[in-house]
Amino acid sequence: MGLISGLLTLPLAPVRGVVWASALLAEEARRELAELESPERALAELEASRAAGEIDDETFDRLETELIERMLGGG
Repeated sequence: MGLISGLLTLPLAPVRGVVWASALLAEEARRELAELESPERALAELEASRAAGEIDDETFDRLETELIERMLGGG
């Protein structure tokens, strides 16, 4: 960026900063949401539910099969 164009666009610097920070926050939110919705996390939570006695083995097996199929891209 040249000196003239740098001086002319200087008043826009705060706007660019806000846009950059907003994009960074949006990307982090998308990453965290994807992590929360991941089948791997759901499988770990399912295993914890079974270990705590919250669900029976039959329900665990059915839900585990569904999650594994989703992880493998089958549904």
